[in-house]
Amino acid sequence: MAKRKNKKIIVKRNRLKGNTATANRKYKDTVFRMLFSDRKNLLSLYNAINETSYTDAAQLEIVTLENAIYMGMKNDLAFIINTNLFLYEHQSTYNPNMPLRDLFYISSEYQKMVDWKSLYTSTRLRIPTPNFIVFYNGTEKKEDRWVDYLSESYENMSGEPNLELKVITLNINVGHNKKLMEECRTLREYAQYVDKVRRYSNEMELNTAVERAVSESIQEGILKEFLQKNRAEVVAMSIFEYNEEEEKRKLRKAEYEAGKNDGIKIGREEEKRKIANSLFKEGDSIEKVARILCESEETIRGWVNEKMDIKVE
Repeated sequence: MAKRKNKKIIVKRNRLKGNTATANRKYKDTVFRMLFSDRKNLLSLYNAINETSYTDAAQLEIVTLENAIYMGMKNDLAFIINTNLFLYEHQSTYNPNMPLRDLFYISSEYQKMVDWKSLYTSTRLRIPTPNFIVFYNGTEKKEDRWVDYLSESYENMSGEPNLELKVITLNINVGHNKKLMEECRTLREYAQYVDKVRRYSNEMELNTAVERAVSESIQEGILKEFLQKNRAEVVAMSIFEYNEEEEKRKLRKAEYEAGKNDGIKIGREEEKRKIANSLFKEGDSIEKVARILCESEETIRGWVNEKMDIKVE
C-alpha cells in the first residue's frame, strides 16, 4: 500500500535514455558527473557504498532536477532506488555548508514530487527517505570519512535540534577508503586518473599534464573505454576543474591571510587601548598618551571615554 501511495505523489522526473542519464549542460560539467551519469557505473557505486548487489540498472530512477542550478547551486546526481532518495555530490574543496545546500536542494526535490493538493488531506503522504553523500577528492582534509550536520550552523542552539540534516563525506583520493575502491572499479580508476593529472601538473603545463594523464591511463587500462570515447571532452573538463580548484585554493588562502591580519590588527589595538587607559589613569594627558602610542588624540579620547564611561574633552 505504501508503495502505491508513493507512486501517486511522485510526478515529473528526469527519465533515463538508453544507458545514460540525460546530461544537463547549463553549467560546466565534471568528469565525475559525466562518468557516473552512466547507469551501470552509478549502480556499481551505489552497491559498493551500501554493500548491496543490485544487477539491474533499470532499478535506478534518476531524479536530478531539470534545472540543475537551484538557488545558484548545482547537484551532481540524484536518484531513487528501493524507496530511498540519494543525493550524490562531488567536491574538490571542503565545504562545511553542504548540509544547508542539500536542505535547499532536497526541499526542491520534494516539491516536484508532491501533489500540492494532497498536502491538505487527512492522509499522510509518503516520500522517499533522503540520503546525502559527498565524494571528496581535494587535498585539504586527510580523513577517510567525516560527517557534517546542519545543526552545526545554528546560532545559540540549546538541546536537540528541531531540524537536522546529515551529510556523509567520503575521501576518494588514491590511498583512501580502500574497501570502497576495491568494490567499485570505476571509482578506483577515476581516483587514479585524477592523481595522474595532479602529479603531472606539478611537472609541466596543465594542458600537457592532462593530455599525458589521459594517454597514460588509456595505455594502462584506466577508464580506457570512457577516455577513448570522450577524450576531447574529458581533457577540456579536467583543465577547467583543475583551474577552478586552484582558484578556490588561492581564494581560501587570501581569506585566511586577511583574517589573520585582521586578528593581529585587533590584538594590537586592544593592547594599545589597555595602555592608553592605564596611562590616563596615572595622570598622563590625552596629548601625551597619543604621542606615546602614535595615535591621534581623537582616537585616544574615544578609547578612554569608552572604557571609563566619561567624556574627556
